[in-house]
Amino acid sequence: MSTRVRIVDYAPRWREDFARLNLEWLERWFTVEPIDREVLGDPERHILSSGGHILFAIDEQDRAVGTVALKQESAGVFELTKMAVAPETRGSGVGRLLMEGAIDVFRRRSGRELFLESSSKLGPALALYESVGFRHYPAPRPGSHYARADIYMVWEPQA
Repeated sequence: MSTRVRIVDYAPRWREDFARLNLEWLERWFTVEPIDREVLGDPERHILSSGGHILFAIDEQDRAVGTVALKQESAGVFELTKMAVAPETRGSGVGRLLMEGAIDVFRRRSGRELFLESSSKLGPALALYESVGFRHYPAPRPGSHYARADIYMVWEPQA
């Protein structure tokens, strides 16, 4: 990685960056859905207040260059969601640092299931997910929160 990046927990100062980073990639690859705007507009309510967690990758200039969230679905069950990396830092390892940070939070929280929904259009992201232990499964329920999601994966930690 060309620049040093640190992973930090959510703070109100990063709120606009959470939306900015996610909207950039959504607009590039998909369309922004109403649920996206709702969650990105109020992450405190939609992610944090229900026991979720948000992380940021911060560069040497104190800029947010990536983010990821763990949304608590039920006791011990978390969805890895809203992962985005700034275009200028993609491919530099920021996504892997965020993924490792999210898995660390999941473990510290004694989570028992970690899942994600993604799109078959996102080859590099799927490769990253697979490399850290996510495995493909049929979706446990019909449909998704997101029209773009056609992939369902569950994290299977290596023993």
